[in-house]
Amino acid sequence: MVCDRRTWLDPDTPVSDDPRRVPIPPDGDEGRALLLRGGRVFDGVDGEVREGAILTWGREIADVNFSGDPPPGTEVVDVQGATVLPGLIDLHTHLTYHEPHVPVERAQCIADATLRALERMRFFLESGITSVRDAGSHRAVPFRLKEWVAQDRVPGPRVFPAGQLITGTGGHGAEGLSPLAPAHGKIREASGPHDWREAVREQFKMGADVIKVASHFSKEEIDAAVDEAHTLGLRVMCDAETFYIDRAVRAGVDVIEHPLPRTDEAIELMASRDISAVPTLIPYLIIFRRLGGYFHSTSRRFSFSAEDNLEVVRRMRRAGVRMGIGTDLVMDWFRMLPDAYITELEQFACAGFSRGEALLAATRHSAEILDMDHRLGTIEAGKLADLIVVTGEPDRNLRDLAQIDTVIRDGRIVIRDGSLEEPRHQAVHMDDLQ
Repeated sequence: MVCDRRTWLDPDTPVSDDPRRVPIPPDGDEGRALLLRGGRVFDGVDGEVREGAILTWGREIADVNFSGDPPPGTEVVDVQGATVLPGLIDLHTHLTYHEPHVPVERAQCIADATLRALERMRFFLESGITSVRDAGSHRAVPFRLKEWVAQDRVPGPRVFPAGQLITGTGGHGAEGLSPLAPAHGKIREASGPHDWREAVREQFKMGADVIKVASHFSKEEIDAAVDEAHTLGLRVMCDAETFYIDRAVRAGVDVIEHPLPRTDEAIELMASRDISAVPTLIPYLIIFRRLGGYFHSTSRRFSFSAEDNLEVVRRMRRAGVRMGIGTDLVMDWFRMLPDAYITELEQFACAGFSRGEALLAATRHSAEILDMDHRLGTIEAGKLADLIVVTGEPDRNLRDLAQIDTVIRDGRIVIRDGSLEEPRHQAVHMDDLQ
């Protein structure tokens, strides 16, 4: 159970729009208004589609059934023949991941890592993904990107960074890790319970919105990491497999990543303890098709296949485990967006989800896993105005999600007619200088 510091806050205290819930000064209302009318609305609340007109004011949704005359200056967008949905969420990204055949000095270069992330963020945004959870990137890059996006200084989805992946010495991602490895700087090896606590505190200090851990680890190490993260008020996402999942679940992690082998007991415990899952089926499909298997990793010493992975998802679904959407598109795989994201949803459908349930996994359930369901994931008054307009009916045909017409983040249109919209900069005039 998270030691929730929010219970000590006055509910009227403005806080940051992230899981850290840091008190902030009141935000002035800009008076910016949008009205989307004439379309179908998949609000993400129950998986149903309704007719409705959505009014946004400033950064928030003001009314989901607006009627009458809009406020003066409102931009009216006709969405007839389209479907409005909450912004999609990707719970497993690596914004700065190096691309194939890049020299190690370029892979480790912070400037290059930042530019790689900026390119990826545009792909996500154009695909209707308005929030991403970064599961491990180069040093301070994802934290600075989070700030710049929030300040509308660069285009992109909301970024919720984990900081460095924490693993035992030589654990997942750290096999052969050295200062000459492309992943150097993205991974924090830790040894012993005290060091695992220190590694968690380091990510918290950097500004982490979630803590990412990976096997291998001892029982004492994972217990210490989860206790420290929860004491600081952060959730824990865990990349683990086989008996390490049992250890992580018993320690109280909040979400298990990937579709890797696990016991029936672990799945039952996940369901009973409200521990979520982000299966990330798509990267394994790519690995199996391109490479024939997952090779040369001591953290993948088991047999698995596309069908095995689907069966893990089926078992979790039958047990009632909440699941969200993550793509884990490493290297240059982000160039497969939006197809890769849609394929992930289709894999959920293959595992027994209806199309509506798959869309709920991409919106409301992913927001719940992100610890942001009070602000994201559904179209409801008072929530942040993160919306997408799709030409078609994705609740009936998931492939229609490839037809993103408009993307709204924080009440601003950032994608219009399928293309990035960047307003002209606001110049400071010499006459304004004091």
